[in-house]
Amino acid sequence: MNSTLTHLDDQGNARMVDVGGKEVTERTATAGATVRLSPDAFAALAAGALKKGDALGVARVAGIMAAKRTSDLIPLCHPLPITGVTIDFTLDAASHTVTVEATVKVSGRTGVEMEALTAASLAALTIYDMCKAVDKGIVIEGVRLLEKRGGKSGDFTAAR
Repeated sequence: MNSTLTHLDDQGNARMVDVGGKEVTERTATAGATVRLSPDAFAALAAGALKKGDALGVARVAGIMAAKRTSDLIPLCHPLPITGVTIDFTLDAASHTVTVEATVKVSGRTGVEMEALTAASLAALTIYDMCKAVDKGIVIEGVRLLEKRGGKSGDFTAAR
């Protein structure tokens, strides 16, 4: 089986790609997710009135922790010496949504797209956890890579 997928060997077995020969470069990735809440849950979140506490503060820390632990969660990801993680939230009262953006940076031999995606996902899941007492119908949607910079495959920016 002569596969062009980098995580499969010639027999189709999963493998961790050897990045030892690649050059160390600066790499950045930003991923996003949207959390859609009921009007009541959104109001409680925005007012800081949730019984569990500061949902966005906890979600920010959860996202940072998730980026750092991505290689423990996704089997073929390399552990990376992450140099920075930021988690930003945009609240939209009209649509009762919270947009999560996670940006991860590294000086390394492989990209940080998975770390950014994991950070955005876990931040969104934490918002769900913090708000679920008010609204069990919360929807997490649109988890995706928004942008990446650096590396052999070059830069990427998603259509927004």
